[in-house]
Amino acid sequence: MAKYIIEGGRKLEGEIEISGSKNASLPIIAASILNSGVTKLYNVPNIRDTQIMIEILKVLGCKIKKSSGKIVIDSRKIQIHEIPEELMRKMRSSVILAGALLSRCNEAIFSCPGGCDIGARPIDLHLEGFKQIGIYIEENAGKIKCNCQNIIGNEITLDFPSVGATENIMLAAVNAEGKTIIKNAAREPEIIDLQCFLNKMGAKVTGAGESVITIQGVKQLKKDFGYKVMPDRIEAGTILCAAAATNGKVAINNIVPEHISAITYKLEKMGCKIKIEKNKIYIDASKKLKAQDIKTMPYPGFPTDMQSIFTSILSISKGTSIVVENIFENRYRYTSELIRMGAKIKIEGKTAIIKGVRRLYGASVTSTDLRGGASLVVAALSAKGTTEVSNIEYILRGYENLDKKLTKLGAKIKIKEGD
Repeated sequence: MAKYIIEGGRKLEGEIEISGSKNASLPIIAASILNSGVTKLYNVPNIRDTQIMIEILKVLGCKIKKSSGKIVIDSRKIQIHEIPEELMRKMRSSVILAGALLSRCNEAIFSCPGGCDIGARPIDLHLEGFKQIGIYIEENAGKIKCNCQNIIGNEITLDFPSVGATENIMLAAVNAEGKTIIKNAAREPEIIDLQCFLNKMGAKVTGAGESVITIQGVKQLKKDFGYKVMPDRIEAGTILCAAAATNGKVAINNIVPEHISAITYKLEKMGCKIKIEKNKIYIDASKKLKAQDIKTMPYPGFPTDMQSIFTSILSISKGTSIVVENIFENRYRYTSELIRMGAKIKIEGKTAIIKGVRRLYGASVTSTDLRGGASLVVAALSAKGTTEVSNIEYILRGYENLDKKLTKLGAKIKIKEGD
């Protein structure tokens, strides 16, 4: 198993480009099978999750060509409607293929998805949404089989604004008979990006970014077109926090500032100076960080994906911070690793109480999930001494060339391959 070896105590300075969004790329790659033609995707990050999604598409019958900054997907000959269990278990987002397969082929077979163990993330909302648009669901021996004669538009109210369920229903309803309305829909920017992609394909989707999304079913979609994926707001937030952890000065390019306004607001409250331009953000974190309270909420609230990364910088901030995790109940597993580095964190249910310390110290720590792993990297950058972060396969699922980007900013970080 590979490790990051990080020598801490170096200020990050300089300028880097943010990669394309992981959380936008995955549903868009899945949606490419709807058009029965050739899709050219640009700005897709070369990370483990997109690689797994591409492998699944190959199994289904797609032909894929990859070149620098571009992926060409030929989905004319979809031959298989079952998502392989061994690939499904590697990545939760693979469930998004179900909606696309149902829309294209009227059938999808899959098992319960895997991914990071950060709490219960049932797909009940996905399946309930499918049922309401005429899809029959059979569960047997760990497999879920969905099929239908026709998908019929309907009004669906989600119990919770789930991103995955919203996206899956959008994909399933693209070719439906009539109109589908999703109420209490998730509002994340990645859903807006999916809507833009679908509409460029010829779909009729409106309302993304608001709590009600309407999908007017169409009979035919364009077969050949190209699309550029939005930048990754969580990677942008991670780099900003890395700069804050090291009292650095960093500029990030290829970003939509309003996508991370909840993040930059909290950084400013902690004492960082933020300057925003059209697609660029500057951070000056030369002052001592101050404690801040955080509650994770669905977008446009503070993102759960940034909770662990902020906890790492709150652990070296002056004062006591309170963090409340309202989305995933197991998202504090990484804190035991931060405590090994000298952090003072107490967990009470969904609340973390963080008493800031002057500094953290290098240690051997282990990634427990994608964002928890990133929080350990951020902590290691500020720590005194050398930190070994193991199990970085989690981190590689969601960050493209993180070590190279941090090195460009002045960090001393390298990957050590396992024995």
